[in-house]
Amino acid sequence: MSYMDGFVIPVPKGNKERYKEVAAFAAPIFIEYGALRVVECWGNDIKPGKVNDFRTAVIAEEDEEVVFSWIEWPDKATRDAGAEKVMKDERMQPKEGEDMPFIGARLIYGGFEVLVDHK
Repeated sequence: MSYMDGFVIPVPKGNKERYKEVAAFAAPIFIEYGALRVVECWGNDIKPGKVNDFRTAVIAEEDEEVVFSWIEWPDKATRDAGAEKVMKDERMQPKEGEDMPFIGARLIYGGFEVLVDHK
């Protein structure tokens, strides 16, 4: 079965288009290194939870929205090798004077083994 990387990211609302540009730039690089699919989703219906929710998980502020994103890989070995190559790829290095459009310190992510995939 596939292997997934999952992300929940706080992004200032004013950075939506810039975030989309950065994500669209990075997605083909992940595909080049073995990812099967890259999906970026902008939150527009996130309900407050009784204990926790997407917004509180990333400590999203009033002027921020939450992005839910995942990268599908064929397997963990491909993910491990591909992710390492992506991080070393010159195209993925920050340009001088260019800030990322999201709040990296509050981004949460992890790798996930797929248990059920019903299409």
